[in-house]
Amino acid sequence: MIKGYLSRMKKSYHRLLTIAGSDSSGGAGIQADLKTFSALGCYGMSVITALTAQNTKGVSGIYPVPVGFIEAQLEAVLGDMGADAVKIGVLYAAESVSVVCEQLLKHDGQNIVLDPVLAAHDGKSLLEEDALRVFMEALVPMATLITPNIPETCSLLGQEVKGLEDMYEAARTLCSLGPRNVLIKGGHLGGENSQDLLFMGREDRFVLLEGKRLKTMNDRGTGCTLSSAIAAFLAKGLPVEDACRSAKEYLAGALEQGAAYVIGHGRGPLHHFYRFWK
Repeated sequence: MIKGYLSRMKKSYHRLLTIAGSDSSGGAGIQADLKTFSALGCYGMSVITALTAQNTKGVSGIYPVPVGFIEAQLEAVLGDMGADAVKIGVLYAAESVSVVCEQLLKHDGQNIVLDPVLAAHDGKSLLEEDALRVFMEALVPMATLITPNIPETCSLLGQEVKGLEDMYEAARTLCSLGPRNVLIKGGHLGGENSQDLLFMGREDRFVLLEGKRLKTMNDRGTGCTLSSAIAAFLAKGLPVEDACRSAKEYLAGALEQGAAYVIGHGRGPLHHFYRFWK
């Protein structure tokens, strides 16, 4: 009886799983995801899908993790610890996309935030051509939220997105492919403010999320960080709209504080722990 009482008194973590590629420089990918989870008070776990050799200047090499080992990682983590939310980034190969879908279905994956990373900051492809069909047909419909930027939206839909009006149409089209909600990040459009467009599919409702655009060279990992922050807030029980707003606020702080630092000779990272480091 005492043992049962003590067991009920134990605390529980907000469990976050990132399924993505490793960034050797620590600014994006798995490393950025885990930093974000920790900064937002969550317990982070990882399944690595690809190893990259990269730094602030770009990606110089990619080594895909064998699909059998991706499956083993997923089974180990989800079969034992579970996850309150899942963030998915680089998958690279069609076989990897398929095994991720299978494991998430098997273990009843929830709060799935899909960041469709198709290419690195320097243009290096991070999703093989034959993987895109499986990605669109199998994984996209499983997502609670998909978070493409403008170039990714254009690639996924095969159409141009030149402004906010196009974003509205594109968000609705993307949602028709199966995800519950769509967040199109408008950072590539330029302008004084950063405009992201959230389409709440089940409610047939648009939400425009605006923020001050920050001029900084330290913006590597921005997309990874935003999607990971959204997943963290979903794991904590926030509704999708609130999770997106809170994540955007956190990202703005990480960008603003990170702008004061110099590291490397290219585009530097955000400051994920700006709320704690002095």
